[in-house]
Amino acid sequence: MLELQNIHSYYGKAHILDDLSFNIAKGEVVALLGRNGAGKSTTMKSVMQLVPPRSGKVQFMGRELTGLPAFRVAKMGIGYVPEDRRIFTDLTVLENLEVGRQPARDGAPTWTVEQLFGIFPNLAERRMNRGKQMSGGEQQMLTIARTLMGNPALLLLDEPSEGIAPVIVEQMAHTIMRLKAEGLTVMISEQNLHFARAVTDRAIIIESGQKKFDGTFQQLEAHPEIRDAYLAV
Repeated sequence: MLELQNIHSYYGKAHILDDLSFNIAKGEVVALLGRNGAGKSTTMKSVMQLVPPRSGKVQFMGRELTGLPAFRVAKMGIGYVPEDRRIFTDLTVLENLEVGRQPARDGAPTWTVEQLFGIFPNLAERRMNRGKQMSGGEQQMLTIARTLMGNPALLLLDEPSEGIAPVIVEQMAHTIMRLKAEGLTVMISEQNLHFARAVTDRAIIIESGQKKFDGTFQQLEAHPEIRDAYLAV
């Protein structure tokens, strides 16, 4: 479904992603792991063309994304949930969800408001609350729900467990497993190894913008030297 081929991405003169290549199959839930500053968020922004790669290719369902404007990438069926929860704070939960609405698309689950309220009961209870009246965890849930209203075929989640209460992290894990059961393909950027292991099929570790490992968590656990080299604090 998603393929990155020899991606080189920069912020100004800073070389962030260095010849990065990997692919994700339809229906997979994959964790992109690495320390702070390893290049995880830049990888997602490069897929979305918010940080367009200077060389290499990004392909989604066989279609070239490189050089497209970000709104076109979103319309092609990639949903992006950034780390900083960009909700509309003066709009209600229902209004935020309506902002994200897109038509149903082939090969992707179709979501309604009521289906999303079934997955996110906290949002159902607070459907008339404005975004600024909600906790950080609830705002994170709203950002994901609003993105799902676009009926994406691929969902990119940047640090979904970061900075939220443990009880909300547990709800987030159940949510991701529910999305997987619905057939959605998901890539998650994470530092929380325990959370990633609970919800994903495969781990891709990057360090200094380069891929250092790509395999199952069983394979990763069989090589603790890799975990210690690239994930230990």
